[in-house]
Amino acid sequence: MAGILNIQLEPVLGDKGKNIQKVNDFIEKYACEKLDLVVLPEFFSTGVHQESFENRPEDTNGGMVIKALSEMARKYKTNIVCGTVIEKEEDKLYNTSFVLNRDGEIVGKYRKLHLFKFFGGNEDKYLTSGNLPPLLADLDFAKVGVSVCFDIKYPMLYKNLIKMGAEIIVSPSAWIKLTSLTEKEKEDRLMCWRSLNITRAAESLVYFITSNLAGKPSNALYSLGNSMITNPFGEVESIQGNTEGADYKNIDLTLVRELKQSVPVAFID
Repeated sequence: MAGILNIQLEPVLGDKGKNIQKVNDFIEKYACEKLDLVVLPEFFSTGVHQESFENRPEDTNGGMVIKALSEMARKYKTNIVCGTVIEKEEDKLYNTSFVLNRDGEIVGKYRKLHLFKFFGGNEDKYLTSGNLPPLLADLDFAKVGVSVCFDIKYPMLYKNLIKMGAEIIVSPSAWIKLTSLTEKEKEDRLMCWRSLNITRAAESLVYFITSNLAGKPSNALYSLGNSMITNPFGEVESIQGNTEGADYKNIDLTLVRELKQSVPVAFID
């Protein structure tokens, strides 16, 4: 069994120090458990905060945010998928997810490929789409593939990850909607989110883990929450509400490994 800590944050907008401390507090709370992987949300250290994107990006090693998380990985002896940070290289900004091992070493990074530039989104106004290949982190307990938020709409990314051998796929997310939606529209959007999680897990025969933001970044927007851990049968083993919190879950990777031997989805086009 592998121990997963899935953290759902309501960030203090623009305050990296406070948000990093929140992460440490959640990990410390579960330090007595077997921690194989901690997963954080997209934009966890800043929230969806334009000023931080443009004026306070991190360097190509993740800057102070990844340095702080590296110390936590060493302290708590856990692997961490570090949500995302805004990474600057030359004159371009990327939405980048770093993966750390238990020694706090960066073992890979993934620059978000599919920016949210539809349905009123303007992520591409500030950020550049990634051009790195898919990231499969070969950690000491599992092979972990990485995607980010709106990538969930693009199944071929996941097809590539399972061909590479992914057993777990994580998706740090900041799934945000308009507060002006009707109650039925809000419920429908939530059903779509849950369905995408279930589909990505079941079609890929992996554990699919989404770590989402919670709360309201502005009067016009709300974060969906509902961070999930879904098993390869499409069964939801963990789902959070729409408030800040963390959920610890033991997952059975033998289930994934046995299914991959008997159902060759990685090789079916």
